[in-house]
Amino acid sequence: MILETLTQCPVCQSTRFHDFLRVKDHTVSQAEFQIVACDSCGFKFTNPRPSAEEIGQYYQSADYISHHDKAQDLMSTIYNQVRNHTTRQKIKLLNKTVGKKGSLLDVGSGAGFFLSQAKAAGWKVSGTEPDAQARTIGQGRVGEDIYETIDDPFFTNKQYDAITMWHVLEHVHRLDETMDWLHQHLTEKGKLFVAVPNHESEDAHAFKENWAAYDVPRHLYHFSKKATRQLAEKHEFRVQGILPMWFDAYYVGLLSTRYQSGKTSLPQSVWRGTVSNWKGRKPADGSPNTSSLIYILAKA
Repeated sequence: MILETLTQCPVCQSTRFHDFLRVKDHTVSQAEFQIVACDSCGFKFTNPRPSAEEIGQYYQSADYISHHDKAQDLMSTIYNQVRNHTTRQKIKLLNKTVGKKGSLLDVGSGAGFFLSQAKAAGWKVSGTEPDAQARTIGQGRVGEDIYETIDDPFFTNKQYDAITMWHVLEHVHRLDETMDWLHQHLTEKGKLFVAVPNHESEDAHAFKENWAAYDVPRHLYHFSKKATRQLAEKHEFRVQGILPMWFDAYYVGLLSTRYQSGKTSLPQSVWRGTVSNWKGRKPADGSPNTSSLIYILAKA
């Protein structure tokens, strides 16, 4: 495997960064990858990393739940049950924030569950998904074409009232180009919803290199509130709101305890998740600091 090395920070373009944490890929390769931190803005990213052409092999695992549709074990059963609830909450958020049931693009739609529920709720939906198997499942579930990437000619000159990226932005290689594309394809009053893990959460500090949401090398970037705001402003977005994702701390905890000790510990996962949510519910800056966060972005 030949890895590519970034010579500039993806957020501020500084050329100076230092080693932050070395993390193991527990899902596929068992190899270790380096996370670095920018000396200038503090943004953290996996470096070196697999190229866009090589990264696909790191998703080839039955444990990569968003790409399949079956409850195969305790972890995926819990994931699917929680997904039902969180999908309803996401659609409520869309309806409340956008104010109308207009056009929706879900980037990285996985097996299409969210997209199908949004369509059932009255949204006119489109989606993208690079994984062929997940895309096929999604198309069958949604009853609409789902495209491989945002570069498909289908999207030429199209704009959307809402664009969603549920745990997707941390995966994209072309970060700047993607942010520019999102800005261009959002209506003037449209909203962009971005959910990403938050490495400043209490559970991230507790689990350290075993924090499952680092998920190297699939997660190319590791966001904080400061870095996300800076990235948004760089691409002419403003952060309109930051919301917690309460269930993520528990799910990440289940994986993290397994990575830490070789065995999943439900009591420890619940404890760590509860502590993380409690401490992250309303920090000094007034916005949540939980395991994952939803950022609502509008055009500046």
